[in-house]
Amino acid sequence: MSRPLEPPADLLDALQNLLEHRFNSRELLIRALTHPSFSNEYPKAPSNQRLEFLGDAVLGTVIAADLFERMPGRDEGALSRVRSFLVCEESLYERAMELQLGPCMLLGKGEKKSQGHKKASLLADAYEAVLAAVYLDAGFEAAQRVILAAFETSLNRVEKGTHSRDHKTSLQEMVQARGGDLRPVYAIIDTTGPPHARLFTAAVSVNEEVVGTGQGMSKKAAQQTAAKNAIDHWGTSA
Repeated sequence: MSRPLEPPADLLDALQNLLEHRFNSRELLIRALTHPSFSNEYPKAPSNQRLEFLGDAVLGTVIAADLFERMPGRDEGALSRVRSFLVCEESLYERAMELQLGPCMLLGKGEKKSQGHKKASLLADAYEAVLAAVYLDAGFEAAQRVILAAFETSLNRVEKGTHSRDHKTSLQEMVQARGGDLRPVYAIIDTTGPPHARLFTAAVSVNEEVVGTGQGMSKKAAQQTAAKNAIDHWGTSA
């Protein structure tokens, strides 16, 4: 039995709901979710590589324009550094995870076996491809709306000058504010994937209780994600 050449309809519907954009061209969205490894096995399914190229440019333009208006006192170097911070792989990976892109991806057998749907670089690229698909589907204003909605919190942080504070530091301060000598303790609890594309899973504990877990393509990235999840969940209920 041949494999389907598109993701399940319910996943596509859920993705469009999260994007808050309904595609006029379903084919564009499917192409954005098609990894080159899948296209190698099914030549009739074009990969998302060209869309990734375009999405990178659209994303960069939207973020640059917003920063230009938002930070009139910053020079070119400062604006470039902030833009790089906002559109780095880790940032795009977080947006892809928010959209739950992983389960939607069409992957080749090898990539699927190595859990490609969890790889930061793969998902970051797919996120850019999805943005390009929105742009081609409905124009620049539609892509701009989707991008600014996704980056609203981060853009507000850079405007206030708080974007350099990492999640581990924020969690440490949160724990200290509760008093005592408690501190977050991090551990790598799982490692998967081939040597060239490791996926690490980290857990963070407070007082020997796991309060957050997270994944990343490096131990540091995994710890940052674990800290963020701890802040989002444990931090609001403890």
